[in-house]
Amino acid sequence: MSDESSSLSEFRHFREKMNEAILNAGNLSIKRFFALDTRTYEAGALDVKTKELLGLTASMVLRCDDCITYHIVRCREEGVTDDEFFDAFSVALVVGGSIVIPHLRRAVARLEELPKA
Repeated sequence: MSDESSSLSEFRHFREKMNEAILNAGNLSIKRFFALDTRTYEAGALDVKTKELLGLTASMVLRCDDCITYHIVRCREEGVTDDEFFDAFSVALVVGGSIVIPHLRRAVARLEELPKA
């Protein structure tokens, strides 16, 4: 296993483990927020692929690397192509400015870990 894929595997494992611990704590407000987050990315007037691209772009502007990784994985699962990723990256860069560049680098590194659509 390459360093990159083990890194992605570690991310997934940690995320799943911590989400389970958080939800098992039984806090109703947290459970409701997690449920709202899940429901928001379901198909509606916008399809899931578009919503995941929006989530990716917002995450880049907000500079959340965990969120960026999550949305890159979900986007790839939804069939987002490299050209579509780079269009979304360009929107995030224009909206967020040059401070987004380090997150863009890490986003592209994560993207390179995943198989092509």
